[in-house]
Amino acid sequence: MAVLSRYNYVFVLTAIFALLDAWNIGANDVANSFASSVSSRSLTLKQAMVIASFCEFAGSVSVGGRVSDALRTKIVDPHLFDDSPQVLLLAMMCTVMASSIFLTIATRYGMPVSTTHSVIGGMIGTATASVGINKVNWGWQGASQVFLAWVIAPGIAGVLGAMVFFITKRLILMNRNSVRRAFWSIPFFTFLTFGAVSMLLAWKGVRNLNITTATTLIVIFVAAGGGTLLHGVFVMPYLWVRIIRQDWTLRWYHALLGPFLLKRDAPPPTPTSFVKPQIKDYYRGHLTPDELTYVRASETLLRSVQMHGANGPPNSDMDDEFVLLPPAAQELPEESGSRPQSSAHDSLVPPRPQGSWRSFPVLIWRINRILLRGIEKDVISMQKRNAVLSWDLEVMHSRAPRFDNRAEYMFSSLQILTAAAASFTHGANDVSNAVAPFTTALDVWSHGVVSDKVDVPIWVLCLGGVAIVLGLLTYGYHVMRTLGNRLTLISPTRGFCMELATALTVIMATRLRLPVSTTQCITGATVGVGLANGDWRCINPKLVGWIYMGWMITVPVTGLMSGCLMGLIVNAPRWSL
Repeated sequence: MAVLSRYNYVFVLTAIFALLDAWNIGANDVANSFASSVSSRSLTLKQAMVIASFCEFAGSVSVGGRVSDALRTKIVDPHLFDDSPQVLLLAMMCTVMASSIFLTIATRYGMPVSTTHSVIGGMIGTATASVGINKVNWGWQGASQVFLAWVIAPGIAGVLGAMVFFITKRLILMNRNSVRRAFWSIPFFTFLTFGAVSMLLAWKGVRNLNITTATTLIVIFVAAGGGTLLHGVFVMPYLWVRIIRQDWTLRWYHALLGPFLLKRDAPPPTPTSFVKPQIKDYYRGHLTPDELTYVRASETLLRSVQMHGANGPPNSDMDDEFVLLPPAAQELPEESGSRPQSSAHDSLVPPRPQGSWRSFPVLIWRINRILLRGIEKDVISMQKRNAVLSWDLEVMHSRAPRFDNRAEYMFSSLQILTAAAASFTHGANDVSNAVAPFTTALDVWSHGVVSDKVDVPIWVLCLGGVAIVLGLLTYGYHVMRTLGNRLTLISPTRGFCMELATALTVIMATRLRLPVSTTQCITGATVGVGLANGDWRCINPKLVGWIYMGWMITVPVTGLMSGCLMGLIVNAPRWSL
């Protein structure tokens, strides 16, 4: 039985809002890891959700405890509440309550705020209302270190993303043999990605096990080498046969054959009947500058003809003139950002079965619409509408250079790998935002004292991981539609560079025990890659400013909410009875 059983209702509320906080972390930060993969068409939304579910949960459970302890102790010293541990329990309730409510509102309106900001702002607010603002640790080992990390992390991620993309663009994508160069670069990037994740696991993934530096290096290189070997055995032969040999009969499950694919007979001639394209057009719907000028001139002429049609032709010289759209523009009504879209493109919902609402097929259809609502969205079409800020997305996309779709396809497999790595590191870093206050509340409620060190129970990490996954599946599309192609044009190569830079930045921060914001890291990496295109107009500065504004208001808003709630309850007449 808990020592502070008198405050069971406070602990129950803390648990409920901690789960809501974790749910919002999944719903808001899902874009950090997989928005670029979905936006570049490397993954469908459903595929991204499946991969993210495993990676987020694994990262939360295996390596989420270390950052949780840092977040719990760095901002406010728990021992300030030694004489009144019940007040610390209340402070944790107010913290997660303010954080979860703010995140719910921000997620609903698609604002990609920092979940790390929200929980730290909540802690500062409750500390101010209970022990005084002067008791908040503003020094280098406290809030200042976290604030500085918020400034440094986007810069580091932006520089890394720009460097990786610039080198990749110069050495691979702009080369005449870009497809073959992309193929032979896969082992290097695969080793780098597996090495980064292995480094994180070796540093802090194994609980209660101290290993030497030499052993750590051996683990990193063996794991990275093994992952690269598996990738080379199963993925590279598949890519070689599909891209270099142009085998149109190949299917995804043939990758399981590994090297035996290289002995596969040459494919028969492509039939004249319709065959599903083997390589996606990753730039479909994004026009070049010449195509965009041609399309808009044609639309202007068409509107002019329609406007003067009622009064007769304004100029007889134009009677017989008809402007044809280029082939790339024929898909424009479905993909364009400035043109209205039908609601059919917003979702991938199957049609309602025939029958009454009581029939079994219709009931199953309705249940699936509730359970699968979050993954039946056409995110790419939703990104094309300027629902947040007015910005000419078509012009922004047209200024970004295009590369060979076959080379882009080579990097799509790497992007899936880096997205999984970024999702894993996100779960490792951001689960602390929910479980750190809850772990403190659990320890105080159970023992009635403020402990020097609190171990995060594995079941708490599991609950946090499950809540993150549920938030990701049900509500993650709201923030995902805000990022992606609204910020800059994203292709598999660009998305790979963004995600790799984000994963490396978060791994470095986690090693230093800095609870950085993955939202800031991916935004910084996206801006860096966009600028590496060679033109600042390749990014959306209005959206960047809007995101930064969201970051700036998070701490004061959550601090004000939690501080007011804490002050009202602590000073209530019956609290001390």
